[in-house]
Amino acid sequence: MKDALVNEVADALIHDLRAFAGVCEDILALATREHLALSGEGDYLPLEFYQERKSLLPDVEGLLQKFRSHRAVWQQVPPTQREQFKEMKSLFQNIQGLVSRVMQLDRENQQAMLKRGVVPVKHLPSTTRQQPHFVADLYRRNSMS
Repeated sequence: MKDALVNEVADALIHDLRAFAGVCEDILALATREHLALSGEGDYLPLEFYQERKSLLPDVEGLLQKFRSHRAVWQQVPPTQREQFKEMKSLFQNIQGLVSRVMQLDRENQQAMLKRGVVPVKHLPSTTRQQPHFVADLYRRNSMS
């Protein structure tokens, strides 16, 4: 592939990776604020955080669509030419770190929500699945002794 075309493709990909890193930083900031709100003694307003998450979704979806098209073109670039773009590797590592921190905070936030009893009813298991000793009781009822 010609160098000018490779540079153009790489520049577009780097631009979108920077934008995605920015969105990831916004998501991390939101998760951090939510974590602080959940760990505090004050009122937790889940609708506020839900609205902010919802407003970030179009940015994430738009960038993911762009990455799908970038990927098809980028895979046609020979590996020797791809290695020339060191910034891309650092951007991927940065994004990977941001995403893992968001996931960790999100897990902690979900646990804090459970402790506060803020989890929506649709996320709770049905009453039949809430019986922790269901199998043991079933065996006991059907045993011979």
